[in-house]
Amino acid sequence: MRLRVEFTTEPFDLDEPPAHALAVREVVQSADLDKVDVGPFGNTAEGGADEVLSAVDMLLRRALDAGATRVSLQVNVVEGEA
Repeated sequence: MRLRVEFTTEPFDLDEPPAHALAVREVVQSADLDKVDVGPFGNTAEGGADEVLSAVDMLLRRALDAGATRVSLQVNVVEGEA
């Protein structure tokens, strides 16, 4: 099964990325995922179920440890792909 996770962390800072945003960026970019898109207002990562779920666990832990007050995420099964 393939999964796609979309997530954001708060609070936002338009002047420079906060520590929690940098922490989760590092998590998804270093994870064994096939597709990663990091943007200023949202991030997307895609890969096998085990890899995505492991990355979600780590990104939640790192974001909260680095000062995030809110993490919003959505996980979807990627249709048509095994």
